[in-house]
Amino acid sequence: PPSFCNTMVGAGLSAARLLLQRLQTTAAGALQPLQKRSMSAAAACARLQPQQLPPLLLRAATTTATTSALTHPAARRLYATSGVVGTGYPVEDIRNVAIIAHVDHGKTTMVDQLLQQSGTMEVTAERVMDSNTLEKERGITIFSKCCGLLYSANNRTVRINLVDTPGHADFGGEVERVLSMVDGVVLLVDAREGPMAQTKYVLQKALSRGLKAILVINKVDRGMDRLDDVEMEVLDLFSNLGANESQLNYPTLYASAKGGWALTSIKDVKDTSNIKGSMTPLFDAIVSYIPPPKVDRDSPFRMLVTQLEANSFLGKCLIGRVVSGRVNTGDTIKALTLSGEKRVEARVLKLFARQGMEQVIIPSAEAGDIITLAGLPSSTVNDTLCHPDVTEPIKAAPIDPPTIAITISVNSSPLAGREGTFLTSNQIADRLFTEAESNVSIQVDRLSADSMEVRGRGELQLCILLESMRREGYEVSVSPPRVLFQEVDGKQLEPMEEVTLDLNMEHTGNAIEKLTKRKGDMMKFDELPDKRARLVFTIPTRGLIGFHREFKHDTRGTGILQQRFVEYSEHRGPIETTRKGSLISMATGDCTSYALELIEPRGRLFIAPGMKVYSGMVVGEHSREEDLEVNPVKAKHLTNMRAAGKEEFVRLVPPLLVTLESALSYIQDDELVEITSGSLRLRKKELDPSKRKVLARTQKKA
Repeated sequence: PPSFCNTMVGAGLSAARLLLQRLQTTAAGALQPLQKRSMSAAAACARLQPQQLPPLLLRAATTTATTSALTHPAARRLYATSGVVGTGYPVEDIRNVAIIAHVDHGKTTMVDQLLQQSGTMEVTAERVMDSNTLEKERGITIFSKCCGLLYSANNRTVRINLVDTPGHADFGGEVERVLSMVDGVVLLVDAREGPMAQTKYVLQKALSRGLKAILVINKVDRGMDRLDDVEMEVLDLFSNLGANESQLNYPTLYASAKGGWALTSIKDVKDTSNIKGSMTPLFDAIVSYIPPPKVDRDSPFRMLVTQLEANSFLGKCLIGRVVSGRVNTGDTIKALTLSGEKRVEARVLKLFARQGMEQVIIPSAEAGDIITLAGLPSSTVNDTLCHPDVTEPIKAAPIDPPTIAITISVNSSPLAGREGTFLTSNQIADRLFTEAESNVSIQVDRLSADSMEVRGRGELQLCILLESMRREGYEVSVSPPRVLFQEVDGKQLEPMEEVTLDLNMEHTGNAIEKLTKRKGDMMKFDELPDKRARLVFTIPTRGLIGFHREFKHDTRGTGILQQRFVEYSEHRGPIETTRKGSLISMATGDCTSYALELIEPRGRLFIAPGMKVYSGMVVGEHSREEDLEVNPVKAKHLTNMRAAGKEEFVRLVPPLLVTLESALSYIQDDELVEITSGSLRLRKKELDPSKRKVLARTQKKA
């Protein structure tokens, strides 16, 4: 490791021996012959051959840094030739595994424990794989990430590449594309909730690719009263999804990712709070049950680009699994598109392999391993990187189509340009096309000089994109989401969703009534412990727009809603949705307490005193169905009959907090959401009140 090489060069061989003792290895004997010759530290480091160090040290699970930590040329030479990661592993000693599950079933926590107990890295915080700021804030996984670790047992060291995947249906595209890199999956299921909507989705994708699965029933420390039911539900799920005989013969483990243990049997365990175990059974199951990569190392080099990664010094880096052959730093390779056209031909600048979360430079890579490659900046996802003699690209599996779209345009409000940095249509378009290049589940088309259409899997996915742009300094206006239809044989088809609701029994009647009005069909009603119920509906995607906000309000925050795309089916007709009218500002300026006190009886406010408003901005929700124009900047003028010191104290109800998700689901077709780095505002598309009235009369006649 870099720390070992640097210590040899900088502190001498005696310090290196102390380091070896700290690592609890017996490799100090390899340094004794060099010590007796009284060589200089640099010379000893340069002459020391990798085979003189025991494999346990070379593959030691230590806290590593990137090769930039190597401060001496001799140390870099030792490190580059030592084969710490990525090189020198037989195919049968490599395992590529994805961890899949429903949201909040413990995938990322499980990866933390595997990294910690393998000794690959010291995990000092929860969910180290959720490195993105939005992931940390929301507590969910948004992007798929790969990490590498070494597991030694029975005089055998196996390199395991783990891929952590999102659990939310909106980010299913991340799961679909990384499944092409792995040879098996670890399926996590909550011991109380059982298989959920996303469990079915990700398992279906894995089984369709012929991947084997290891079932891990997680969170058994929270209760084991439903273990038998959960196991039967998972078995039924495998059968219903068409698993073959080998896939049905899956091993089952019982684990607590938070407690850091896994067991092959839990029948004799009555109190899980006293279990002092480890993740060794899971490691053993991965090594014994998940097959090694099916690759050909004697064929020319080929690799399918699955993900993109940005590097401050190397630019765009390409991530994927080497399908065949071998690649070395400095080799000339080319990139083929899905149609077989040559995109670019260039030299490999750098190769990286994962050790823990760190990217470590390697001199070469062979078929079977997951690597990062730099040197082809014009290549993109689904390209085939290959030897110049290869002509056939690797086939990439198609992913599910987007189901929802929004229109993103330049911010044209009177307050535009005051908070953001990137304001022009070209800057916004460049950012969106860059996102579409790395995220294959998002599609972008330019509608006009000032507007772009963005299509994705769901409202949450699009909101994550908008929130990322907002934090980067972009200012945009966004239309309400609309559903994407298809025309097949003259029939209009619409996307259908499977919705799973977990809620208190007292709220089931209201939820059933609202979903039925939105053209939903109830497929299942199950009673759960603690006076809760689980409802499963099939409903058009357009019927769910705006329902999340109502469901959260109706259940007082205790309900859980999950959804997944099922198929396109015949259009179910119009859906009656009612929303109250808007309170629209007729003036521009700063809001006053006096004016808001007069407006408050008319409905719920979205603004507070002191906020800037402009004509045409939506400042609240009217208590009736029609829109109402109000003046929130009206001031209480003083006269010679009233002194300034006798201003009455105004007590207002706190305004309704507007979030990005709630704003997109709330606005109507004639409204927009104005997004800046510091503010979220609702507004009418047409700010001029006279033009709005003309448009309203025209729509009524139509």
